[in-house]
Amino acid sequence: MEALIPVINKLQDVFNTVGADIIQLPQIAVVGTQSSGKSSVLESLVGRDLLPRGTGIVTRRPLILQLVNVDPEDRRKSSEENEPNSWKNERLYKGVDGEEWGKFLHTKNKVYTDFDEIRQEIENETERISGNNKGISDEPIHLKIFSPHVVNLTLVDLPGITKVPVGDQPKDIELQIRELILKYISNPNCIILAVTAANTDMATSEALKVAREVDTDGRRTLAVVTKLDLMDAGTDAMDVLMGRVIPVKLGLIGVVNRSQLDINNKKCVADSIRDEYAFLQKKYPSLANRNGTKYLARTLNRLLMHHIRDCLPELKTRINVLAAQYQSLLGSYGEPVDDKSSTLLQLITKFATEYCNTIEGTAKYIETTELCGGARICYIFHETFGRTLESVDPLGGLTTIDVLTAIRNATGPRPALFVPEVSFELLVKRQVKRLEEPSLRCVELVHEEMQRIIQHCSNYSTQELLRFPKLHDAIVEVVTSLLRKRLPVTNEMVHNLVAIELAYINTKHPDFADACGVMNNNIEEQRRNRMRELPSAVPRDKGEQEGGTGTWRGMLKKGEEGQSEDRNKQQSSVPASPQRGHAVNLLDVPVPVARKLSAREQRDCEVIERLIKSYFLIVRKNIQDSVPKAVMHFLVNHVKDSLQSELVGQLYKPALLDDLLTESEDMAQRRNEAADMLKALQRASQVIAEIRETHLW
Repeated sequence: MEALIPVINKLQDVFNTVGADIIQLPQIAVVGTQSSGKSSVLESLVGRDLLPRGTGIVTRRPLILQLVNVDPEDRRKSSEENEPNSWKNERLYKGVDGEEWGKFLHTKNKVYTDFDEIRQEIENETERISGNNKGISDEPIHLKIFSPHVVNLTLVDLPGITKVPVGDQPKDIELQIRELILKYISNPNCIILAVTAANTDMATSEALKVAREVDTDGRRTLAVVTKLDLMDAGTDAMDVLMGRVIPVKLGLIGVVNRSQLDINNKKCVADSIRDEYAFLQKKYPSLANRNGTKYLARTLNRLLMHHIRDCLPELKTRINVLAAQYQSLLGSYGEPVDDKSSTLLQLITKFATEYCNTIEGTAKYIETTELCGGARICYIFHETFGRTLESVDPLGGLTTIDVLTAIRNATGPRPALFVPEVSFELLVKRQVKRLEEPSLRCVELVHEEMQRIIQHCSNYSTQELLRFPKLHDAIVEVVTSLLRKRLPVTNEMVHNLVAIELAYINTKHPDFADACGVMNNNIEEQRRNRMRELPSAVPRDKGEQEGGTGTWRGMLKKGEEGQSEDRNKQQSSVPASPQRGHAVNLLDVPVPVARKLSAREQRDCEVIERLIKSYFLIVRKNIQDSVPKAVMHFLVNHVKDSLQSELVGQLYKPALLDDLLTESEDMAQRRNEAADMLKALQRASQVIAEIRETHLW
């Protein structure tokens, strides 16, 4: 199982190259207040002075420290020609003279054997990113230490928790540090090493408090109590180390660090560990074997190995899933173009096909959130347009007085014997004209939907177009231009459909004749009733004359002979009265503007209104049927049929090839990033696959 930690180190190296945070690798994060001794604990684990020291905030960037245990014997083996791993060892020890050395990720393959240089490089790299104003940065420094004196570990040294800005630190320095710490310890695969000084009250430990926020049950928190030798006289940390004050599931381990005087006097870490052991034996003899730096190193090593073992199956699954996702993503970005001519023709054809398929409803990507394409056009025709027409009142805008006035105006200076047909035509044309506006609006709505289909195809159906923004813009321009050209033609046709209806009022229309027949029967019935109600003194022929004059029978009855041309255009079911030519005009008195209509006037208006309504409904039915057909023929089908040839004719030109197929810089960059990430994931998958099952147990 010792091989597991190097595996995680390899995975970290793999993902460091692409700067990815998508994989949460098992690691140990060191958390504590400023000057609680975090860096000293790390140096004790390494066994060398390598971290910047001083007062105030020193650690201002996360330091990812990988400790790699190397066997001194491997160096001698690397020179043996028959050693199968000699090439690995040569690469590992290349350019190294000492038995301990370090490497930074940002300095590539440069090897540091002088640990003072390592400390100086950490300071320089911190100032390069964070500046020299005590500010912090979340960009980590990666350092690997190779030594025979360390156990395999991966630790993250984080800036110490502070409360008050010092010097020219930002006002929100406390919040910045807190967010940085939470970013690392929120990783469920991270073990939290909470460092607290023994000469402070454990109940006020900021490290344990922030650890508990993300690890409520304490399953991945290990507490380290530093500065055991600095406690007040007469006090000890026995209760704390026994877990009686604050229990921590992974345990509490006490350590003794070097004092600042020891550091100034160049006291080595090995001597410090020896003195620490002596102090623990003297002060805490019963707990000496479960405390101290060496025990901490072994515990961390064991915890990390078990933690990695537990995380590995999920990690393997996550890497495989991400690899599949990035493979798909890379596929959607397409390969670099070799044959530009073929690619252009292919993209144009694909767009035209997808555009037509969206109209037909056979597109690959079916929209589920809203109607689009052909479905929306159908909705416009039968719901929007249909309902709008049905909502148009056949007699809208016409009052009874308007109708009566039209009847009287149509007779000129002569008193009217019959209701003039001209008044019916005038009024019905006025009403039919009202159907033109909703018809043209229908064309406009379909045109807008045809425009929206362009965007739909760009977003869902032809991802490749996003690679070539100039080609995308050119295609949009060509299709928009084609639609723009067809709009006036379609509008003209729809306008003509209404004009055709206005050009000839066909009173012989079968549906209109039927309506007139029904109406005539009603009027005839009314006439008979009126005749029955006449006093006996009134002659029957007078009643006939009055009834014939007042009911516009001459206009409505079929088969009249010997009447005027106007009357010949009307229909009736019985022969005309021979007395009709000598009828008496009952409108011989001027009509006041505000007066009650006479019975005859009321009847005349009702007749005209019924005829208008009947004829309007016939025309509306025609328009409701013919406008969608005209729109489909002149706009939708024409665009569908000519789109491919229009695109090829406008865009498939040698002079335009290079310009149209220029990739966006953004797309090229994203393809490279996706390719790098895919390589990293594949490499990570390979690294994990190399682990033998026996390593896990």
